[in-house]
Amino acid sequence: MNIGLTSPEFLTLLPFEQERTGYMHSQTLYDIDMALARRKILKPEGSRSELSSGVIAVLETLDSASVVLAPGDGVLYSSAAALQIGLIKDGRLFSEELLALIRVVRRTDQSQQGDVEIPRGPVGEGVKNLLVKVTPLGNEGFILVLADDVSEVDRIDAVRRDFVANISHELKTPIGALSILSEAVLQASDDPAMVKHFATKMGETANRLTELVQQIISLSRLQDADPLTDAAVVDIAWAIKSAVDQSQTNADARGIIVSLDAEIEANVFGDREQLVMALHNLIENAINYSPEKTKVIISVRVIGKLVEIVVKDQGIGIAERDQERIFERFYRVDPARSRETGGTGLGLSIVKHVVANHGGDISVWSQVGEGSTFTLRLPLIDEDLLAKEIS
Repeated sequence: MNIGLTSPEFLTLLPFEQERTGYMHSQTLYDIDMALARRKILKPEGSRSELSSGVIAVLETLDSASVVLAPGDGVLYSSAAALQIGLIKDGRLFSEELLALIRVVRRTDQSQQGDVEIPRGPVGEGVKNLLVKVTPLGNEGFILVLADDVSEVDRIDAVRRDFVANISHELKTPIGALSILSEAVLQASDDPAMVKHFATKMGETANRLTELVQQIISLSRLQDADPLTDAAVVDIAWAIKSAVDQSQTNADARGIIVSLDAEIEANVFGDREQLVMALHNLIENAINYSPEKTKVIISVRVIGKLVEIVVKDQGIGIAERDQERIFERFYRVDPARSRETGGTGLGLSIVKHVVANHGGDISVWSQVGEGSTFTLRLPLIDEDLLAKEIS
Protein backbone atom coordinates (compact mmCIF):
# COMPACT_ATOMS: atom_id res chain seq x y z
CA MET A 1 0.00 0.00 0.00
CA ASN A 2 1.34 3.41 -0.96
CA ILE A 3 0.64 6.33 1.37
CA GLY A 4 0.77 9.72 -0.31
CA LEU A 5 1.20 13.08 1.37
CA THR A 6 -2.39 14.00 0.51
CA SER A 7 -3.82 10.86 2.05
CA PRO A 8 -5.70 10.98 5.40
CA GLU A 9 -2.92 9.02 7.10
CA PHE A 10 -0.37 11.71 6.31
CA LEU A 11 -2.66 14.69 6.86
CA THR A 12 -3.26 13.60 10.45
CA LEU A 13 0.44 14.17 11.05
CA LEU A 14 0.49 17.76 9.85
CA PRO A 15 0.52 20.57 12.42
CA PHE A 16 -3.07 21.69 12.93
CA GLU A 17 -2.47 25.26 11.80
CA GLN A 18 -1.00 24.12 8.49
CA GLU A 19 -3.79 21.65 7.83
CA ARG A 20 -6.39 24.27 8.71
CA THR A 21 -4.94 27.12 6.65
CA GLY A 22 -3.78 25.06 3.68
CA TYR A 23 -0.32 26.56 4.05
CA MET A 24 1.38 24.12 1.69
CA HIS A 25 0.89 24.64 -2.03
CA SER A 26 -1.46 22.08 -3.59
CA GLN A 27 0.82 21.58 -6.60
CA THR A 28 3.70 20.63 -4.29
CA LEU A 29 1.50 18.10 -2.53
CA TYR A 30 0.43 16.68 -5.87
CA ASP A 31 4.01 16.36 -7.09
CA ILE A 32 5.14 14.58 -3.93
CA ASP A 33 2.10 12.35 -3.88
CA MET A 34 2.84 11.26 -7.43
CA ALA A 35 6.49 10.60 -6.54
CA LEU A 36 5.41 8.43 -3.65
CA ALA A 37 2.90 6.58 -5.80
CA ARG A 38 5.67 5.81 -8.26
CA ARG A 39 7.95 4.61 -5.41
CA LYS A 40 10.35 7.46 -5.92
CA ILE A 41 10.75 8.47 -2.30
CA LEU A 42 14.43 7.84 -2.74
CA LYS A 43 16.82 6.05 -5.03
CA PRO A 44 18.36 2.70 -4.08
CA GLU A 45 21.48 4.30 -2.63
CA GLY A 46 19.40 5.59 0.28
CA SER A 47 21.35 8.74 1.10
CA ARG A 48 19.65 11.95 2.09
CA SER A 49 20.74 13.49 -1.19
CA GLU A 50 18.60 10.84 -2.93
CA LEU A 51 15.48 11.76 -0.91
CA SER A 52 12.89 13.36 -3.15
CA SER A 53 13.32 17.13 -3.18
CA GLY A 54 9.55 17.44 -2.99
CA VAL A 55 9.40 15.42 0.23
CA ILE A 56 12.19 17.51 1.75
CA ALA A 57 10.45 20.72 0.68
CA VAL A 58 7.28 19.73 2.52
CA LEU A 59 9.07 18.49 5.65
CA GLU A 60 11.02 21.73 5.93
CA THR A 61 7.78 23.75 6.04
CA LEU A 62 6.54 21.89 9.12
CA ASP A 63 6.88 23.29 12.63
CA SER A 64 7.18 19.74 13.95
CA ALA A 65 10.54 18.02 14.18
CA SER A 66 10.71 15.49 11.34
CA VAL A 67 12.76 12.36 10.66
CA VAL A 68 12.62 9.90 7.75
CA LEU A 69 13.87 6.37 8.46
CA ALA A 70 15.07 3.64 6.09
CA PRO A 71 13.85 0.03 6.49
CA GLY A 72 16.67 -0.67 8.97
CA ASP A 73 15.81 2.45 11.02
CA GLY A 74 18.81 4.35 9.68
CA VAL A 75 18.18 8.11 9.49
CA LEU A 76 17.77 9.31 5.90
CA TYR A 77 16.62 12.81 6.79
CA SER A 78 16.34 14.84 9.98
CA SER A 79 15.23 18.44 10.30
CA ALA A 80 17.10 21.03 12.35
CA ALA A 81 14.25 20.87 14.87
CA ALA A 82 14.82 17.12 15.32
CA LEU A 83 18.44 17.76 16.25
CA GLN A 84 17.49 20.72 18.44
CA ILE A 85 15.01 18.85 20.62
CA GLY A 86 17.36 15.86 20.91
CA LEU A 87 15.59 13.17 18.86
CA ILE A 88 18.84 12.24 17.11
CA LYS A 89 22.04 11.19 18.89
CA ASP A 90 25.10 10.03 16.97
CA GLY A 91 23.06 9.89 13.78
CA ARG A 92 20.33 7.57 15.12
CA LEU A 93 17.11 7.62 17.09
CA PHE A 94 17.95 6.61 20.66
CA SER A 95 14.63 6.68 22.56
CA GLU A 96 13.49 3.12 23.34
CA GLU A 97 9.91 4.35 23.68
CA LEU A 98 10.02 5.84 20.20
CA LEU A 99 11.72 2.79 18.69
CA ALA A 100 9.02 0.58 20.22
CA LEU A 101 6.36 2.77 18.61
CA ILE A 102 8.14 2.47 15.26
CA ARG A 103 8.20 -1.32 15.58
CA VAL A 104 4.41 -1.29 16.07
CA VAL A 105 4.02 0.79 12.90
CA ARG A 106 6.22 -1.62 10.94
CA ARG A 107 4.30 -4.62 12.24
CA THR A 108 0.81 -3.22 11.65
CA ASP A 109 1.48 -0.87 8.73
CA GLN A 110 -0.75 1.62 10.58
CA SER A 111 0.02 5.13 11.84
CA GLN A 112 0.61 5.46 15.58
CA GLN A 113 0.71 8.35 18.04
CA GLY A 114 2.12 8.44 21.56
CA ASP A 115 3.87 10.37 24.31
CA VAL A 116 7.63 9.93 24.55
CA GLU A 117 9.93 11.23 27.28
CA ILE A 118 13.55 12.04 26.44
CA PRO A 119 16.33 13.60 28.55
CA ARG A 120 17.15 17.24 27.93
CA GLY A 121 20.85 16.44 27.95
CA PRO A 122 23.40 13.75 28.76
CA VAL A 123 23.43 14.78 32.43
CA GLY A 124 20.91 16.13 34.90
CA GLU A 125 17.28 15.26 35.57
CA GLY A 126 15.63 17.56 33.03
CA VAL A 127 13.31 15.85 30.54
CA LYS A 128 11.21 16.75 27.52
CA ASN A 129 7.76 15.32 26.90
CA LEU A 130 7.13 14.83 23.18
CA LEU A 131 3.94 14.11 21.29
CA VAL A 132 5.20 11.75 18.59
CA LYS A 133 3.39 10.69 15.42
CA VAL A 134 4.73 7.85 13.29
CA THR A 135 3.44 6.67 9.91
CA PRO A 136 4.56 4.36 7.09
CA LEU A 137 5.87 6.30 4.11
CA GLY A 138 5.17 4.32 0.97
CA ASN A 139 5.23 0.51 1.03
CA GLU A 140 8.96 -0.21 1.03
CA GLY A 141 9.65 0.10 4.76
CA PHE A 142 10.26 3.83 5.04
CA ILE A 143 8.95 5.60 8.14
CA LEU A 144 8.10 9.24 8.84
CA VAL A 145 8.40 10.50 12.43
CA LEU A 146 7.03 13.88 13.53
CA ALA A 147 7.47 15.19 17.07
CA ASP A 148 6.28 18.21 19.04
CA ASP A 149 7.51 19.27 22.48
CA VAL A 150 4.36 19.44 24.65
CA SER A 151 6.00 19.44 28.08
CA GLU A 152 5.84 23.17 28.69
CA VAL A 153 2.12 23.59 29.43
CA ASP A 154 1.97 20.95 32.18
CA ARG A 155 5.24 22.18 33.66
CA ILE A 156 4.05 25.78 33.83
CA ASP A 157 0.79 24.86 35.57
CA ALA A 158 2.57 22.90 38.30
CA VAL A 159 5.25 25.54 38.78
CA ARG A 160 2.78 28.39 39.10
CA ARG A 161 0.78 26.68 41.82
CA ASP A 162 3.89 26.06 43.89
CA PHE A 163 5.40 29.44 43.12
CA VAL A 164 2.40 31.49 44.27
CA ALA A 165 2.42 29.73 47.64
CA ASN A 166 6.12 30.48 48.15
CA ILE A 167 5.89 34.11 47.05
CA SER A 168 3.01 34.95 49.39
CA HIS A 169 5.05 33.65 52.32
CA GLU A 170 8.30 35.40 51.38
CA LEU A 171 6.73 38.81 50.74
CA LYS A 172 5.09 38.93 54.17
CA THR A 173 8.36 39.54 56.03
CA PRO A 174 9.72 42.64 54.22
CA ILE A 175 6.27 44.17 53.78
CA GLY A 176 5.56 43.66 57.48
CA ALA A 177 8.94 45.17 58.36
CA LEU A 178 8.20 48.27 56.29
CA SER A 179 4.88 48.69 58.06
CA ILE A 180 6.52 48.48 61.50
CA LEU A 181 9.32 50.86 60.52
CA SER A 182 6.89 53.42 59.15
CA GLU A 183 5.02 53.39 62.45
CA ALA A 184 8.32 53.83 64.30
CA VAL A 185 9.17 56.86 62.15
CA LEU A 186 5.84 58.48 62.98
CA GLN A 187 6.29 57.86 66.70
CA ALA A 188 9.82 59.31 66.63
CA SER A 189 8.91 62.38 64.59
CA ASP A 190 10.34 64.72 67.27
CA ASP A 191 13.70 62.88 67.35
CA PRO A 192 15.68 63.54 64.13
CA ALA A 193 18.33 60.95 64.99
CA MET A 194 15.78 58.17 65.41
CA VAL A 195 13.92 59.25 62.27
CA LYS A 196 17.19 58.97 60.33
CA HIS A 197 17.89 55.57 61.89
CA PHE A 198 14.48 54.14 61.01
CA ALA A 199 14.51 55.75 57.55
CA THR A 200 17.84 54.05 56.84
CA LYS A 201 16.37 50.71 57.91
CA MET A 202 13.36 51.34 55.66
CA GLY A 203 15.67 52.00 52.73
CA GLU A 204 17.59 48.78 53.36
CA THR A 205 14.37 46.78 53.62
CA ALA A 206 13.00 48.40 50.46
CA ASN A 207 16.20 47.49 48.60
CA ARG A 208 15.91 43.86 49.74
CA LEU A 209 12.28 43.83 48.67
CA THR A 210 13.22 45.24 45.25
CA GLU A 211 15.91 42.57 44.82
CA LEU A 212 13.47 39.88 45.90
CA VAL A 213 10.86 41.02 43.38
CA GLN A 214 13.45 41.18 40.59
CA GLN A 215 14.62 37.65 41.40
CA ILE A 216 11.02 36.43 41.52
CA ILE A 217 10.39 37.93 38.08
CA SER A 218 13.57 36.31 36.73
CA LEU A 219 12.65 32.90 38.13
CA SER A 220 9.08 33.23 36.87
CA ARG A 221 10.35 33.95 33.36
CA LEU A 222 12.65 30.95 33.53
CA GLN A 223 9.77 28.69 34.46
CA ASP A 224 7.43 30.17 31.86
CA ALA A 225 9.66 29.73 28.81
CA ASP A 226 11.72 26.95 27.32
CA PRO A 227 15.13 28.47 26.52
CA LEU A 228 15.67 26.06 23.66
CA THR A 229 12.62 27.30 21.75
CA ASP A 230 14.50 30.33 20.39
CA ALA A 231 18.01 29.16 21.20
CA ALA A 232 21.28 30.25 19.65
CA VAL A 233 24.94 29.27 19.74
CA VAL A 234 26.54 30.60 22.95
CA ASP A 235 30.30 30.93 23.43
CA ILE A 236 30.91 29.83 27.04
CA ALA A 237 34.07 31.95 27.42
CA TRP A 238 32.09 35.03 26.38
CA ALA A 239 29.22 34.18 28.75
CA ILE A 240 31.58 33.77 31.73
CA LYS A 241 33.42 37.02 30.99
CA SER A 242 30.08 38.85 30.73
CA ALA A 243 29.00 37.44 34.09
CA VAL A 244 32.31 38.40 35.72
CA ASP A 245 31.99 41.96 34.38
CA GLN A 246 28.56 42.26 36.03
CA SER A 247 30.02 41.12 39.38
CA GLN A 248 33.20 43.18 39.27
CA THR A 249 31.85 46.16 41.23
CA ASN A 250 30.71 43.93 44.09
CA ALA A 251 34.04 42.06 44.08
CA ASP A 252 36.06 45.30 44.14
CA ALA A 253 34.00 46.66 47.03
CA ARG A 254 34.89 43.57 49.09
CA GLY A 255 38.49 43.39 47.94
CA ILE A 256 37.88 39.99 46.34
CA ILE A 257 39.94 38.92 43.32
CA VAL A 258 38.02 37.01 40.65
CA SER A 259 40.50 34.77 38.82
CA LEU A 260 39.27 33.62 35.42
CA ASP A 261 40.67 30.79 33.31
CA ALA A 262 38.17 30.53 30.46
CA GLU A 263 40.23 30.63 27.29
CA ILE A 264 39.04 27.21 26.15
CA GLU A 265 36.78 27.14 23.09
CA ALA A 266 33.38 25.64 23.88
CA ASN A 267 29.93 26.35 22.45
CA VAL A 268 26.54 25.37 23.82
CA PHE A 269 23.04 25.78 22.44
CA GLY A 270 20.72 27.94 24.50
CA ASP A 271 19.58 31.35 25.68
CA ARG A 272 22.48 33.82 26.03
CA GLU A 273 20.75 36.04 28.57
CA GLN A 274 19.73 33.15 30.80
CA LEU A 275 23.16 31.54 30.77
CA VAL A 276 24.87 34.82 31.67
CA MET A 277 22.31 35.39 34.45
CA ALA A 278 22.96 31.92 35.89
CA LEU A 279 26.73 32.38 35.84
CA HIS A 280 26.38 35.86 37.35
CA ASN A 281 24.25 34.51 40.21
CA LEU A 282 26.78 31.74 40.87
CA ILE A 283 29.68 34.20 40.95
CA GLU A 284 27.72 36.66 43.13
CA ASN A 285 26.98 33.86 45.56
CA ALA A 286 30.70 33.07 45.81
CA ILE A 287 31.57 36.73 46.38
CA ASN A 288 28.83 37.40 48.95
CA TYR A 289 29.69 34.39 51.09
CA SER A 290 33.47 34.92 51.06
CA PRO A 291 35.52 36.97 53.53
CA GLU A 292 36.98 40.22 52.26
CA LYS A 293 40.33 40.13 50.45
CA THR A 294 39.99 36.50 49.35
CA LYS A 295 39.83 34.94 45.90
CA VAL A 296 37.13 33.41 43.70
CA ILE A 297 38.54 31.08 41.02
CA ILE A 298 36.62 30.22 37.84
CA SER A 299 37.89 27.47 35.54
CA VAL A 300 36.54 25.73 32.44
CA ARG A 301 37.32 22.40 30.82
CA VAL A 302 35.78 20.12 28.20
CA ILE A 303 35.10 16.50 29.18
CA GLY A 304 33.72 14.37 26.36
CA LYS A 305 30.55 16.05 25.12
CA LEU A 306 30.23 18.32 28.16
CA VAL A 307 31.70 21.65 29.15
CA GLU A 308 32.41 21.92 32.88
CA ILE A 309 32.48 25.30 34.64
CA VAL A 310 33.89 25.35 38.17
CA VAL A 311 33.46 28.27 40.61
CA LYS A 312 35.57 27.92 43.75
CA ASP A 313 35.54 30.31 46.71
CA GLN A 314 37.36 30.64 50.03
CA GLY A 315 34.18 31.37 51.93
CA ILE A 316 32.40 30.17 55.03
CA GLY A 317 31.43 26.81 53.51
CA ILE A 318 28.16 24.88 53.67
CA ALA A 319 27.31 22.20 56.20
CA GLU A 320 26.58 18.77 54.73
CA ARG A 321 22.99 18.82 56.01
CA ASP A 322 22.32 22.00 53.99
CA GLN A 323 24.00 21.00 50.74
CA GLU A 324 21.02 19.08 49.37
CA ARG A 325 18.69 22.03 49.96
CA ILE A 326 20.69 25.05 48.80
CA PHE A 327 19.13 24.91 45.32
CA GLU A 328 15.57 25.09 46.69
CA ARG A 329 13.63 28.31 46.21
CA PHE A 330 13.97 30.71 49.17
CA TYR A 331 16.23 28.36 51.14
CA ARG A 332 18.94 30.17 53.12
CA VAL A 333 21.74 28.41 54.96
CA ASP A 334 22.25 31.45 57.22
CA PRO A 335 19.27 33.86 57.24
CA ALA A 336 21.25 36.48 59.17
CA ARG A 337 24.07 36.34 56.61
CA SER A 338 21.51 36.60 53.80
CA ARG A 339 20.06 39.76 55.31
CA GLU A 340 23.56 41.20 55.63
CA THR A 341 24.46 40.48 52.00
CA GLY A 342 21.01 41.21 50.58
CA GLY A 343 20.47 37.58 49.60
CA THR A 344 16.98 36.50 48.58
CA GLY A 345 17.38 32.73 48.66
CA LEU A 346 16.61 32.58 44.93
CA GLY A 347 20.03 32.94 43.30
CA LEU A 348 21.06 29.28 43.33
CA SER A 349 17.51 28.20 42.46
CA ILE A 350 17.74 30.35 39.34
CA VAL A 351 21.09 28.75 38.49
CA LYS A 352 19.62 25.25 38.85
CA HIS A 353 16.60 26.08 36.65
CA VAL A 354 18.73 27.58 33.88
CA VAL A 355 21.13 24.64 33.89
CA ALA A 356 18.34 22.03 33.93
CA ASN A 357 16.52 23.82 31.10
CA HIS A 358 19.71 23.62 29.05
CA GLY A 359 20.13 19.89 29.63
CA GLY A 360 22.88 20.18 32.24
CA ASP A 361 23.39 19.80 35.97
CA ILE A 362 25.05 21.52 38.92
CA SER A 363 26.69 20.06 42.01
CA VAL A 364 28.51 21.38 45.07
CA TRP A 365 31.41 20.29 47.24
CA SER A 366 31.86 22.17 50.49
CA GLN A 367 33.18 21.99 54.02
CA VAL A 368 32.48 24.50 56.75
CA GLY A 369 35.40 26.90 57.03
CA GLU A 370 37.05 25.69 53.81
CA GLY A 371 34.88 27.27 51.16
CA SER A 372 32.69 25.82 48.42
CA THR A 373 33.19 24.54 44.89
CA PHE A 374 30.24 24.61 42.48
CA THR A 375 30.52 22.55 39.29
CA LEU A 376 28.17 23.36 36.43
CA ARG A 377 28.00 21.04 33.40
CA LEU A 378 26.33 21.77 30.07
CA PRO A 379 26.14 19.68 26.87
CA LEU A 380 28.33 20.94 24.06
CA ILE A 381 26.51 21.88 20.89
CA ASP A 382 25.91 19.05 18.44
CA GLU A 383 28.28 19.51 15.50
CA ASP A 384 25.52 18.66 12.99
CA LEU A 385 23.28 21.29 14.57
CA LEU A 386 26.11 23.83 14.56
CA ALA A 387 26.65 23.18 10.85
CA LYS A 388 22.94 23.76 10.20
CA GLU A 389 23.03 27.02 12.22
CA ILE A 390 26.05 28.29 10.28
CA SER A 391 24.57 27.32 6.92
